[in-house]
Amino acid sequence: MTTTSHQRRLPASTTETDRRPIITTTAGRAIAVLRIAFGLEFLWAFVDKVFGLGYATPSGKGWIDGGDPTAGFLGKGTSGPMSDFYHSLVGDWWVTPLFMISLAGIGLALTLGIGMRIAAVAGTLLYLLMWSANLPPETNPVLDDHILGAITVVVLALVAAGNVWGLGKWWTGLDFVRRYPWLR
Repeated sequence: MTTTSHQRRLPASTTETDRRPIITTTAGRAIAVLRIAFGLEFLWAFVDKVFGLGYATPSGKGWIDGGDPTAGFLGKGTSGPMSDFYHSLVGDWWVTPLFMISLAGIGLALTLGIGMRIAAVAGTLLYLLMWSANLPPETNPVLDDHILGAITVVVLALVAAGNVWGLGKWWTGLDFVRRYPWLR
């Protein structure tokens, strides 16, 4: 029997039990909850910054009210060796729209379970940029919530977390996604 690059010859001693997925149904559901929770975290940040709901963004300071969701953090909330770079971004025409599109896009992708590769790359980049804005981290010199978030979004993409309680299977079956696998 010949094998193609898509087939793998199993040893004669392999049983049907050995071919089971490594992630159990319960684990898949737990990962789906994690994916949805991270997605909703990004979407909440987007909504709060758009409307200034009085949580992280004060009332009346939302983007819809003319506020700049990135100015406060970039102008006053950064520290360390990268702070001058981040201060220089305050008021640049592209910074806030790109940040807001990122929050919404990553949040929707994670919540719906689509475009997980793009969400992982964009989420990791956003987390690492936010991590680098305050170096060294205040509570732990190596790890903080931004690094853990970056690791999490990568793992969610690697385990195809969008396939459980999400639209991942439907998404990956679309013609344009099959044609451009980086959209998975």
